[in-house]
Amino acid sequence: MKTYRNNGATGALLDEYEKSILELIELIRGISDSELSMIVDEKTKDPSCRSIQTILSHVVKAGYCYVVEIRNSLGEQIVFPQHELRNSSAEYIDDLKLMFAYNEKLFTDYPQIKLEENDPDLKIKVRWGQHYDVEQLFEHAIVHILRHRRQIERFLLKIR
Repeated sequence: MKTYRNNGATGALLDEYEKSILELIELIRGISDSELSMIVDEKTKDPSCRSIQTILSHVVKAGYCYVVEIRNSLGEQIVFPQHELRNSSAEYIDDLKLMFAYNEKLFTDYPQIKLEENDPDLKIKVRWGQHYDVEQLFEHAIVHILRHRRQIERFLLKIR
């Protein structure tokens, strides 16, 4: 039986984020090392979208970046992570689990964090120029996983 976090909107965000990551993990679990690194989209201008390997590296890095954006907005000074290419789906599975734990830790470290911010001047301006509150940034993170999971599914259709 599925258990849910009991801390309101924060719990819902974490439950859905974890669910999206677990779905991605199930998808990539059986991917071979050669499928992982195979260039599937040679025409894309986005180097993060050429292979399953580059997509997963991007997904992991982005998952850390969202929390870094939030923590930096709270006064911390954390350096953004770099892309790290892995050679197996097992390594990406470990990375995804660690990335999610890093996201969870934000709410342990800041149990009273304000999720919603209506004042546009107080929203977090992220590196790509958008303005989010914490809830919106986590919603973006969830959909980001879903979009790239779909992309990997489509890549696997081409590969197999």
